[in-house]
Formats: sequence, C-alpha cells, structure tokens
Amino acid sequence: QITTVSGSEFLLHSDIDFLILDWFHAIKNAIDRLPKERSCTSRNLEFKLRRSSSIELLNSLDTESKEPKPEHRKSLIFRLNYSASDTNDRSRVKSRLKKFISRRPSLKTLQEKGLIKDQIFGSHLHLVCEHEKSTVPQFVRLCIKAVEKRGLDVDGIYRVSGNLATIQKLRFVVNQEEKLNLDDSQWEDIHVVTGALKMFFRELPEPLFPYCFFEQFVEAIKIQDNTIRIKSIRTLVKKLPRPNYDTMKILFEHLKKIAAKESVNLMSTQSLGIVFGPTLLRPEKETGNMAVHMLYQNQIVELMLSEYSKIFGSEED
Repeated sequence: QITTVSGSEFLLHSDIDFLILDWFHAIKNAIDRLPKERSCTSRNLEFKLRRSSSIELLNSLDTESKEPKPEHRKSLIFRLNYSASDTNDRSRVKSRLKKFISRRPSLKTLQEKGLIKDQIFGSHLHLVCEHEKSTVPQFVRLCIKAVEKRGLDVDGIYRVSGNLATIQKLRFVVNQEEKLNLDDSQWEDIHVVTGALKMFFRELPEPLFPYCFFEQFVEAIKIQDNTIRIKSIRTLVKKLPRPNYDTMKILFEHLKKIAAKESVNLMSTQSLGIVFGPTLLRPEKETGNMAVHMLYQNQIVELMLSEYSKIFGSEED
C-alpha cells in the first residue's frame, strides 16, 4: 500500500514474494531518483508490504538521505507479537531456545513415530511422486477433477482469489491427512481449490519448469519462426524429468479445457499465461529483468496451451 502526502492511495497485490520485493525496490529506486526539490513530498511516503502472515514489514523512505529517517528506524524491524527489549530477558530466551533445540528429536525420528507426516506442499515434485508411487501428485489430480466437475463455467476461474484462510486450511489438511474429499462442503468455493493448486506449484522448491531449463525455454520463445519455435519448445519439454513432464502434460491439458470455455469463464490462453507464467517457471536467481522475464514466462505458457497437441503429442502427430 502506497500513500502519498496528497492523499492518493495505491494498493499493489501479489501472492508471489519475489515479485513484491521487486516492486518495492523498483519504487524505492524511482523515489531515490526524484529531484531534491520534490524530496519533501517523497520523504513522507510509506510503503507497506502486507503478507499472508502475522508479520508486517514497514519501510519509511527518505529520498534526501536515501536512508530511513532516525525516528522511523525501528519500523524496519519485523514487528512480532512479543517484547524483547530487556537484554537479560533476551539472553534467557536464547538460552532456553538452545536447550530446547538441542533436546528436540530429529525430523526423521518424528516421521518414523508418525507424529509428522511427509509434506505435500513445499516438497520437491519428484519426492512427492516417489512417496505416492506415481508420476503426478494425487493432489494435483484431485484438484483438476474438482475444477473440471464444477468450475469450467465459473467466471475468472484461476484468476479470482479464494479465501486465503480456507486455502491455508486445505493446505494443512493435505499435509496431515492422506484422504481428501474436495466435494466436502467446506471446499464448496471452487476458487479455494484453484488457489490451493496454484499454491502447491508456487511452493515447489524448484518450479515445474526446472531452473536449469529456464534460459533454454526463454531462448526458444524468442525464435521468430513459429514452426521452429514450437519444435524447440517440444524438444525441451520431452527432455524434462518424468514427474515434471507428466504433471505438466495433465495440467496443460486441463488448462486447455478452461480456455475452450473462454466465452463463459472469460479465461483465454493469454489470461491463463498471465496467471500461470510466474507460477510454473522462474529463474533461480532474480535479476533486474523482472518485467522481461514475466513477459517470456507468460508467452511460454500461452504458446504451450495454444499448441498443446503439437508439443505434447506423439511424433506421428
């Protein structure tokens, strides 16, 4: 949320952490470049990063010194729900935490005792598939089945956000319980299901398009000749690890069905590219080319949807 001294307010929202940080740095750099005579206006601008947790980061910018004003330095600290101002108290807390950590059982021990189950969200794709003895995570299949059953005609499917608290609840259920019934009334809002599916792909330690393939896909989408471009993308897709390929194929087949209902749900291949581009592929290390990368990410997904049969079909096709 950006509020200027003139009273104008702007709200920038994204579920993707690195995008939020890139926006912040871009805005801060723009303010830093303002002429000094305008510093009195920009000095009072506050930029709040609101995230889906109990922690809020508040940055107060001072363009004249390019540093936070002294009276606002404390606002740069993550504000938690406790006070640790007293040095002695902090030392005692540290001591107790060290003792607790040294005595706590290992993650493997807790998993062997059944106290902690293997996580679905936040685990590597191949590990989830190995655990389930499949090449496509069961959760992905269940979400796709639910959306195709009751969400193909829903306006803004995958674009509209579901209730975050309910999505987090679904995430918890998936991580703790083996059986999941998405027909249960508590998951009635189909946007909760689509939100959880997008969250699953966002939380993969390595995206569905592995990091080592990112630049190769970007170079392929830059090719001017459409026939060669499609062939290059197809060649790269065929080189993907089996879990990535099979999961990608079933996901894109599903999204193609969404796009086929564009007249009803208003979700074209371009719209789906914008939604899923940054979710499915991203560089391992972010550079200053965020906007350029995002454009290519969207275009790659859009092309793979519009040319699905040529990219995922058999050689004979």
